[in-house]
Amino acid sequence: MGTSLTPSAVNVNFREELRRIGTLTKPHAQNGHNGPNGHTYTDMDEDSPLLGHVVSQDLGARGFWSQVFFDRKGTPGTNSPNVFVKLPARVWNVAKITLLSSWINLLLLFVPLGFVAGMGEWGAVWVFSLNFCAIIPLASVLSFATEEIAQRLGETLGGLVNATFGNAVELIVSVVALRAGEIEVVQASMLGSILSNLLLVLGMCFLLGGIYNMRDRDGNATEQSFAQGTAQTTCSLMALSSASLIIPAALYGVLDHNGNHNKADSILTLSHYTSIILLVLYCLYLYFALHTHKKLFEPEHQAGQSEEEEEEEEEPEQPLLGPWSAAAVLVAVTVLISFHADYMVDSIDALVATGKISKNFIGLILIPIVGNAAEHVTACVVAVKNKMDLAMGVAIGSSIQIALLVTPSLVMLGWAIGQPMTLHFETFETIAFAVSVMIVTYTVQDGKSNYLEGAMLLGLYLIIAVAFWASPSDALDTVLAAIKR
Repeated sequence: MGTSLTPSAVNVNFREELRRIGTLTKPHAQNGHNGPNGHTYTDMDEDSPLLGHVVSQDLGARGFWSQVFFDRKGTPGTNSPNVFVKLPARVWNVAKITLLSSWINLLLLFVPLGFVAGMGEWGAVWVFSLNFCAIIPLASVLSFATEEIAQRLGETLGGLVNATFGNAVELIVSVVALRAGEIEVVQASMLGSILSNLLLVLGMCFLLGGIYNMRDRDGNATEQSFAQGTAQTTCSLMALSSASLIIPAALYGVLDHNGNHNKADSILTLSHYTSIILLVLYCLYLYFALHTHKKLFEPEHQAGQSEEEEEEEEEPEQPLLGPWSAAAVLVAVTVLISFHADYMVDSIDALVATGKISKNFIGLILIPIVGNAAEHVTACVVAVKNKMDLAMGVAIGSSIQIALLVTPSLVMLGWAIGQPMTLHFETFETIAFAVSVMIVTYTVQDGKSNYLEGAMLLGLYLIIAVAFWASPSDALDTVLAAIKR
């Protein structure tokens, strides 16, 4: 038989063992002492809780249900060995992170309402309005998933992917409208998206960024700066896209003045081959920006800020979703947007028939605001943070994609499915686009911006919006009617 211990001896040994081992606690414990790996330990006795402070560390600040519904960094059960627990937990984790990505996702309540209105064939105003509101949060979710993928691809390639999927909403709506023969809506949507990015988004970035960063640390008035090479290259490309719309309009005017009966065929032929050229030039631009001359597009240091200070402020954000999860969100949201776009486009004719709004205003102002809502917010936030290169990439980069990639691609798609989609926009639309490109070129060519320049761009956008709002619903449709004849 071994040596037996008295109860008092057992208690003494128990106390000493507890004090010797201690329990791992939070680093800010007041009565603790430093241990290995930077952890802090606190002394314990027989009056301490049986599980020490481990429970308070894991669940004290964030309870179980709080983790399930509100923790964006994880969900209980995602690492469970039981597949029937792990799979639902991971699906819910992706859905939860996506839903909590933005406050604007509260508008997802309009998604089922939009479906009900469309399938129930409610009035045109209700169908258009509810599906219009449903696309706004879906565009935000699409933008979030795109950013999650872009963070893994590096700054330049990630920015390109972000801009590409940022235009996905307008592309989906335009494809649906093109198949339905709503060519004037497609043309106005493309032009409206360009003007929205060039004037509204860029103007808001200059305005808000200029106000929040009006003075440097010494109290002197200052301007925000961005890569001048980016501004010069992108403005040249926008001038080229402006010329691609002016030339068809000029040719149509000449042929119409001479009484040529084949002017519609000439415009279609010109548009088809011009679109091919624009697509080739866009590919060359990508090669130029991503390979041969990528240093021209590198961010410049902000005025009054040293390289060390910029490095300290930059805190790389880790993606919350895996690549496959983000891709699954992209696919699901794209399908939902296509359904809502279909309902919205089908209601346009009945809505215009009321005489209260024109197709051109719907395409030029309303649809771009829906599609670019998330991008608008992102660009303004980074401009306030004095990251103007990123803001410029969102605004002007998206405009270039619409002008040199999306619009020519829609012309080619129309050619394939028998819809007379051309680069001959209505004269007033073409002039508005050309003037906007000219004003933006003068504004950004020096590589600096301030709040006054932002106010000027916003003012021009409002003038154009009021002009299209004031125009009669059928006043700008004569060109398309002539081409169809």
